[in-house]
Amino acid sequence: MNFAKEKPKVYFKTFGCRTNVFDTQVMMSNLKDFEVTQDESKADVVIINSCTVTNSADSTARGYISGLKKLPKDPRVVFTGCGVWTKGENLFKENKVDSLFGHSEKEKINELLLQEERFFHAGDLTHIDETIVEEFVGKSRAFIKIQEGCDFRCSYCIIPYVRGDARSYTEDKILEQVTTLAANGFGEFILTGTNVGSYGKKQHTSLAKLLKKMALIKGVRRIRMGSIEPIQIDDEFKELINEPFMAKHLHIALQHTSKEMLQIMNRRNKVLSDLELFEFLSSNGYALGTDFIVGHPGETDELWREAMQNLHRFPLTHVHAFTYSKRDGTPSATMKPQIKGNIAKIRYNELVSIIDEKNFNFRKNNTQKLEVLVESVKNGKYIGLDQFFNQIEIDSPVDLVGDWVFIDDYEVKADKNVARFK
Repeated sequence: MNFAKEKPKVYFKTFGCRTNVFDTQVMMSNLKDFEVTQDESKADVVIINSCTVTNSADSTARGYISGLKKLPKDPRVVFTGCGVWTKGENLFKENKVDSLFGHSEKEKINELLLQEERFFHAGDLTHIDETIVEEFVGKSRAFIKIQEGCDFRCSYCIIPYVRGDARSYTEDKILEQVTTLAANGFGEFILTGTNVGSYGKKQHTSLAKLLKKMALIKGVRRIRMGSIEPIQIDDEFKELINEPFMAKHLHIALQHTSKEMLQIMNRRNKVLSDLELFEFLSSNGYALGTDFIVGHPGETDELWREAMQNLHRFPLTHVHAFTYSKRDGTPSATMKPQIKGNIAKIRYNELVSIIDEKNFNFRKNNTQKLEVLVESVKNGKYIGLDQFFNQIEIDSPVDLVGDWVFIDDYEVKADKNVARFK
């Protein structure tokens, strides 16, 4: 009688953005001689897919690495992700991690993990993956990576230097990926990448053309997008905004609403044209989110007041706000004057308070039926996101995880909507 040898267990710890979430799934898909575990304590190997967007992101990864010593199996620690290009060499030299590999090497993960010796393979910044992901572990929505890298050079951002210049996946590869996941039961797709709106720029195609073709695939019900730059929403894209497959939410990266601060940040967007775009999308029923950096060097009291006056005019409903955190190696890191942390915190709270109120009013004034994909259950309540990217908590006697439900009777609370589904 033959007993199969038990495969070593691998645990993935993913930090950072949706692109990293997809990259982790690519790595999982390429493991042949190892088994993925969701239980950190059972891991023989821990893969850390790192983020390096700020110095504090590096510190978070370091803290996590230190905590792994407490695990019962004393796992082998392998480091990957954007941090390879900033802190990877030091981590390797200091023996904080056993091995390390860069983005371009992740499809080779199985053969790399079979190596008994320590290794450091940083790879290159021009690679595009070939893997077709068939499943997303623990997810109801599917992330689709459509491009890699960024050609922008915002003064605060290290990402182009650790992800490379913008390059797109081929349309055929993306459509094959979507078709596979749709056949496996996924109905909502989130397009992700380092700079999603740059898709197709060097391939004589566009994001809008890709969306049209995705929508023709059987099983595709709703498409969301990662962060897009204002200048990337062109007339071709605007023609699609009322198509039924489009989620009624867009996340458009402003980063600031002061003209001078945008110049300091080396941004390409302009406040007045941004406002015109947001008003147009809002008039077509869209909820609108943005990124906003608070406390960037040079943000005087006067510029902050100007920014908040402008912000009140924007029909925003969501914000990914964060206080500026220095990233070594970027122009912003040496800019003066630096903003004190206590001042940045006050400004952060002011910003979030404004957007929270805007979101509450948007939900309170909404008259459309909510189309919800239920993603999880927590404390006996089902949690999902509607077409506007607002969370709803549902009380139901039946299991709703993974289901689409329509809700027209719900209570609007400060931080979410609440409903009962029979």
